[in-house]
Amino acid sequence: MTATLKSSHAQNDPRKVALASMVGTAIEFFDYYIYAAAAVLVFNTQFFHSDDPLSNDLASLSTLALAFFARPVGSALFGHFGDKIGRKKTLVASLLLMGLSTVMIGLLPTYESIGIWSTVALCICRIGQGIGLGGEWGGAALVATENAPEGKRAWYGTFPQLGAPIGLFLANVSFFLVSYIFGAEQLVAWGWRIPFISSILLVVVGLYVRLTLHESNVFVEAEQQGKKHKAPVSVVFTKHFKPLVLGTFIMTATYVLFYIMTAFAQIYSRTPATLSEYGHAMGLGIQANTFTGFLLISAVVFGIFVSLSGIYADRIGRRKWLLWVSAGMALFGFAMPLFLDGGTPLSVLAFLIVGMVLMGMTFGPMAALLPELFPTEVRYSGSSLAYNFASIIGATVAAIFAIKINAAYGIIGVGVYLAANALITFVALYVSEETKDLDLAYI
Repeated sequence: MTATLKSSHAQNDPRKVALASMVGTAIEFFDYYIYAAAAVLVFNTQFFHSDDPLSNDLASLSTLALAFFARPVGSALFGHFGDKIGRKKTLVASLLLMGLSTVMIGLLPTYESIGIWSTVALCICRIGQGIGLGGEWGGAALVATENAPEGKRAWYGTFPQLGAPIGLFLANVSFFLVSYIFGAEQLVAWGWRIPFISSILLVVVGLYVRLTLHESNVFVEAEQQGKKHKAPVSVVFTKHFKPLVLGTFIMTATYVLFYIMTAFAQIYSRTPATLSEYGHAMGLGIQANTFTGFLLISAVVFGIFVSLSGIYADRIGRRKWLLWVSAGMALFGFAMPLFLDGGTPLSVLAFLIVGMVLMGMTFGPMAALLPELFPTEVRYSGSSLAYNFASIIGATVAAIFAIKINAAYGIIGVGVYLAANALITFVALYVSEETKDLDLAYI
């Protein structure tokens, strides 16, 4: 039966699959990150109304968490259909939901126009983004890895992962250009809408690329052999709970590291050099555009090390590679004061580059490792849920916790917070098994 299926079902060109998964996730992450950039730079004044600027900052950042809580909903929803009707159709639907939610944000009236209803509408759109991305990542990872040549799953799995640095780069380029062309004042007044509305063009490109794909042979074989479940999400919890928990904690430190670098470090850098009530520095007073330029440089570093990580994860194994990287993340946490405590623009740039090296090395193999923890019939649901449960633990409050910890204990406290999460990930990897030599069709 297997031989018949392989000969009769249309084959995907692995290079085309790699491109399709990378383009799709780049668009999704672009949409996602322009929100994160706007939440730090713009939304605190456009959608929130308080006499205390710090309260507006925290309120704006808290909307980031909405998407993280919505992402497991997207994992369950799109994972259910991805394991029942296929990866391709589900990926198209997730891209549409993300794109429409993003464009709607660009069209929203501000607090000055309709009051609290603008905040409510912003939150609803952010939830839509979260549901869309919650369904996106697992499908893109599966499309890449289930179509990968033998022995190259981690390498091909890095292509959807490249969507994150590409999306981060494009998001910051868009805000940098709007600010450069129209000025910081116009960026806050109306220019921030341009990246959100223009994302519709990227969505059209992504849909075209994805609609040309065929379903993977691994999924078609499982379908023909009657392996599909009526409720794959419930099967994950009842029969595959251990890999779900391990996958969640394996991914946790990655989220903490990323949001400390891109959200906390950005707020810390642009906040005036004042002291908290406990006597710790609350900021460095660096211009916002300077930090945006630094993020552009570090996003390139991020992408390079995502690609390199796939080569080495295929060569020495995902587990061994990530154990070393997790140890490096813990050391980086303890070294944070060297970069940020009384830091300069140059030391902040160095912090971002070193952090993005580690980020690329830990993020790259995840698109191979997490799907390898689950059998085909629940792979979309299981890997998506693990990835997005980790976002709740590691990312929902990472920036807010870091701000509070810094105020009370200084940068070393933030570093210890990162190191503690790296230790949790290290332990989860230590008790897990190597997966690089497993056959996805027989897990």
